[in-house]
Amino acid sequence: MQAIKLKDVKQGEYFTRKPIDEPKESQVFIRRHYAREAKKYFCERFCDMCDGILLKGETIVYIDFYF
Repeated sequence: MQAIKLKDVKQGEYFTRKPIDEPKESQVFIRRHYAREAKKYFCERFCDMCDGILLKGETIVYIDFYF
């Protein structure tokens, strides 16, 4: 598990918001596009594409987990 800033995560890559070794589908997010008007990144849940959130690029997220 590796902690990095959201702005360093590639578009379309999976991440979690908490350090979980084997997360459930509802705990995994996918980084999408950068929303200029909000100055944040749009992210959506793996299990529900309609459930999206906006996060700042400085937000610490976790990658390299078993899913």
